[in-house]
Amino acid sequence: MTSTTAFFAEDEPLARDVLRDAIYAHPGLRLIGEAADGASALARITQLRPEVVFMDIQMPEMTGLEVLRRLDYLPRIVFTTAYDQYAVTAFELHAVDYLLKPFTGARFTQAVERLLEGPVHARETVESALTQAAQAPARLERILVRDRGRIFPLSIGEIEYMKADSKYTVIAARGQSFLVRIGISELEAQLDPARFVRIHRSALVNLDFVESMRADEQSQLQIHMRDGTVLGANRDASKVLRDMAI
Repeated sequence: MTSTTAFFAEDEPLARDVLRDAIYAHPGLRLIGEAADGASALARITQLRPEVVFMDIQMPEMTGLEVLRRLDYLPRIVFTTAYDQYAVTAFELHAVDYLLKPFTGARFTQAVERLLEGPVHARETVESALTQAAQAPARLERILVRDRGRIFPLSIGEIEYMKADSKYTVIAARGQSFLVRIGISELEAQLDPARFVRIHRSALVNLDFVESMRADEQSQLQIHMRDGTVLGANRDASKVLRDMAI
């Protein structure tokens, strides 16, 4: 079986590792290059001329959309991003598919199958991908995190709580804190709402690690975690948590 040459452009190291491993593991793809910014992606793709490209949209120096517009040929493209507001532009630039991060292994495989099918109607496939993501987001089972130069899978069940930090999310687990470049809203969409509760705009808690909840003077709940951390719930979240109590 002849493998299809593949290239990916992604500026976030952890996401690069995920894509690299996924491409290497797929028998229908042969990775021939990668880039961490838009300018390098344009130069490398022009030089290597891969058949398929996995392209992050938001990158330093040049966006993935700008890279594609400047290419002198049209590879089969799968855009990868944490945001879906670029869908219309993806249609216009003939993307074969559109992976919303964080994506599962099954979703990646589905995108590759579309890539290898040959010519497809771009608008239909990208629209289908977005519809599937909106209607039935897959539940995450694990997430890859970094710690002192190593990368390892962290089971979702081990996560105690998450806090938003600018473009990043801080994950508390195993008595440590891990920083991932995935927005807390994107993570929340793929977590079990019966276990993980958004207690305010920038924090999610795993109820399995909650020691107790106590109301403050404004009747809003203070969440006492098993590790001693205390997190405040807003009024709406406090009501949700009270309603969950038997």
